[in-house]
Amino acid sequence: MIRFEFGLAISAQEYLHYYRGSINKVIATCADGKTVQFPAALLTPFVTTAGIRGRFVLTCDDGGKGAELKRL
Repeated sequence: MIRFEFGLAISAQEYLHYYRGSINKVIATCADGKTVQFPAALLTPFVTTAGIRGRFVLTCDDGGKGAELKRL
């Protein structure tokens, strides 16, 4: 199991690009400097009227499949 921890700050206006599908991947920089890319659809449960803000953990298997996103 691979674990990536990172912060996100996406305004509601910026999130519209993800919602409309013009951007379908999110790229985030982890606390340890690694970069992680994941499907924008994983953000849907975390959207508020202010957008998306907070610290998150993305876990997946060793092959990068079965991604799960949780808020810390």
